[in-house]
Amino acid sequence: MVCQMLKFFFWLRYLQRRRIVLLSIAAVALSVSLLIVVASLFNGFIDAFEQSAVDILGDVILGAPIPIREYPALMDRLEQTDVVEAATGVLSAEGLLYIGKGNVRGVSVLGIEPDRRARVTSLKQALVRQKTLEAEPSFDVPDQPGQVGGFVGVGVVADPNEQTDEYDLDAILETVGQQVVLTTGTLRETPEAGKMPDRKVIPFRIADIAFTGVHDLDGGFIYLPIDALRDALYPGIDRPLATTISIKLRPGVDAAQAIAEIRTLWEAFAGEELNWSDYLIEATEIETARQMQHRYVMELRKQGGVLLLIFGVISFSVVVLVFCIFYMIVRLKRKDIAILRSCGVGRASVISIFLGFGVSVGVVGSGIGALLGYLITANINAIENAIRVTLGLQLWQSSVYMFTKIPNEVDWSASLPILASAVVAATLGALLPAILAARTRPVEVLRYE
Repeated sequence: MVCQMLKFFFWLRYLQRRRIVLLSIAAVALSVSLLIVVASLFNGFIDAFEQSAVDILGDVILGAPIPIREYPALMDRLEQTDVVEAATGVLSAEGLLYIGKGNVRGVSVLGIEPDRRARVTSLKQALVRQKTLEAEPSFDVPDQPGQVGGFVGVGVVADPNEQTDEYDLDAILETVGQQVVLTTGTLRETPEAGKMPDRKVIPFRIADIAFTGVHDLDGGFIYLPIDALRDALYPGIDRPLATTISIKLRPGVDAAQAIAEIRTLWEAFAGEELNWSDYLIEATEIETARQMQHRYVMELRKQGGVLLLIFGVISFSVVVLVFCIFYMIVRLKRKDIAILRSCGVGRASVISIFLGFGVSVGVVGSGIGALLGYLITANINAIENAIRVTLGLQLWQSSVYMFTKIPNEVDWSASLPILASAVVAATLGALLPAILAARTRPVEVLRYE
C-alpha cells in the first residue's frame, strides 16, 4: 500500500514540476489536431462529392443507349415497387447558350419535369428564386405567362467575385425574365453525305437561377422543359422521350437489392413495351450515383491515404520527443527511482510508472488535439475567410476545389484511430526510458549520491 502511494506521489510530482512534460503533451496535441483536420477535410470533400451526385442525379440512374419512348409508363411501374419512392425522366443534349452580345457559353442541357425532379433530387433547394416558395418548382416566367422558361446555372450568367469567390445573387436575380437563345442539335441521316449535324435553335426566358454549390454544374448546366427540348431535337415525335431515368429509393432500401429489382423490371418493360433487342437491353446501365463516381473517388481516397501517411510519418517525431523527455527524467532523477526500489517497488512497478506517464501524455494530448481539431474543422470557413481578409491569400476557390464551401464536419470514424495511435505512440516513446529506470540499482545510486 505504501509503495503504491509512493508511486502515485512520484507520478503527481513529476507531472506538476516537470514542465517539460507539457512539451510532449503539446506535441501530441498538435500532431493529433493536424491529422484530424487533414482526414476530416479530405473525407469531407469526398463525402460532399458523392452526396452532390445523389442530390443532383438521384439515388439510381438508368441510362439507355438510345432514347426511351413512353418513359412515363416505366416510371409508373417503378413507383409501384417496394424499392422506388419516385422517378423522373431526363433528356440530355449539348449546346451553346447566347446570353448577350459577346457572351456565349458552352452548356450541357437537361430536359426535365421540374415537379417530378424535385421529388427525386434537391432541385428546389438549388433554385434561388423558388426555393422559399411553397409551390412545386416550375418553368413559369414571372409576369410573362405563356413564355418558354428555363433554369440557368448561376455560373453561366455571372462570374464570382475574384476576391471573395461569392456570387452577387441579388444582381443575378435581375436576369430572371431575360431572353436567351440555345443552339443545339442532333445528327441527321442523309442519303448523300450520311450523318450530318442538324442545328436547332431554342429561344427561352430565364425562369430561375440554379445554384447547387458545385462549380461544374453551376457553370455549365441549363434546364429546359423536357417536351420543349424533345420537340426541337426530334421534330415529328409527339410521344414522351427520355435518355435517362433518375430514381429515388425508399428509405432503408439496400441499393444492390434495389438495382437488381429495377433491372428485372426494366428488362421486362424494354422487351414487352419497347420491343428492344437483347443487346440494347443489356447495354442499358443501371447504377447508383455513388457507383458512377467510384473510380474518381477511389483515386481521391488513395491520394488522401498518401497524404495522411506523410503527415503520420512527420508526426512520428512525437515518439522521439517523448523518448528524449522521459530519458532525461530517468537520468536526472535516478535517486528518486533508487528510493522507490529500496522501498520494495519492483522493476515491473517502476516500468508501469513511466508507461503510465506515457499513457497520460498520450491521453491528455489526444484529448486536447481532438478538441483543437474539432474547433479548427468546424470553423475552417471562418478561418479561411480571416486569412483572405488579413493576408489577401485565398486558400479555397470553387473553380479549383469544385465546391463553394469547405467541408467542415469532423470525421470521427477516421479520427478515433488517430487518437488511439497517438496514445500508443506516446506509450512507445516512454517504453525504453521505463526499462532503463527499472534497471536502476539502488545501492550504487544511493552510495554515489
